[in-house]
Amino acid sequence: MMGLNSPRGLAIGPDGSVYVAEAGNGGATEVTVGSEAFFLGNSGRISRYRKGVQEEVVTGLPSLIGPHGVMGPTNVEMTGNGVGYATIGLGGDPALNESFPAGLRSFATLVRFTAQGKWGLAAELGGYESTANPDGGAIDSNPYGITTHNGKLFVTDAGGNSLLKVGSNGGISTVAVFPKREIELFGGPFFMDAVPTAVAGGPDGALYVSQLTGFPFPAGGANVYRVAPGSAPTVYADGFTTLIDLEFDAAGNLYVLQYPVPGFSLATGDLIKVGTNGDRTTVLSGLVDTTGFALGRSGEIYLSSGAFSDGTGVVTKVVL
Repeated sequence: MMGLNSPRGLAIGPDGSVYVAEAGNGGATEVTVGSEAFFLGNSGRISRYRKGVQEEVVTGLPSLIGPHGVMGPTNVEMTGNGVGYATIGLGGDPALNESFPAGLRSFATLVRFTAQGKWGLAAELGGYESTANPDGGAIDSNPYGITTHNGKLFVTDAGGNSLLKVGSNGGISTVAVFPKREIELFGGPFFMDAVPTAVAGGPDGALYVSQLTGFPFPAGGANVYRVAPGSAPTVYADGFTTLIDLEFDAAGNLYVLQYPVPGFSLATGDLIKVGTNGDRTTVLSGLVDTTGFALGRSGEIYLSSGAFSDGTGVVTKVVL
């Protein structure tokens, strides 16, 4: 796929089609909140590659360019009945929505869409962060990862440091909170945010969550957490750097994607396989601005690259 606007997460549909969430390129509406400027529009979309044809499935989704770059659709999940869900990011206090014009207030949400391109609000994830504030810290919402597992829908809020369950009626509940971790910075203690990114169901029935980490994005500081039903998160695998995506293959091996945070962490990204015995193998290295991957049915790997691109983002297919 080519000509994409800030492509992020990927999903494989029931028929093998490849879906990609495009955060967009903002728009012409300028709003200043305090000292911060936002450029808003409806350039976010969901695109699909099916039977050799690239097409736009959903258009008109909210997108902004702000202090944290491009925010809009960040991830996509397809269900067996042809209905899809997409997380819409923000990276700030959900109250920002009230400063935006009507029609551009759907940031920090989950949206539901159909194959015919219709979409609507499925859950107010930012609103939940504002009222429940699961981690007890600053009000900050940036919905990111999404998965269906055992018939239920789960979403990570990277800003709220939480894993949430979303019911069919839009009700939200907290599944897990990922606490700050104490590290040493400038010779003293510093509490680093967790910043959970992707979520996937494991072969053992538990949920697994990757961690980007917050500032200062230390090398080897990112974990993969295991969240068993009714239990607090435990570290499943550690020693990674700025993880942004993860997925299990049919054999139960875990794949994780390391993303280079500009100016802080890796020079390029890596896709790493964690075997069922714990052994690690670097499957792909030297990845540039790659923020999502998906495992195909025949062992191929799809990669989305160009997370902050304007019409130059791509999805590539790798056959090992």
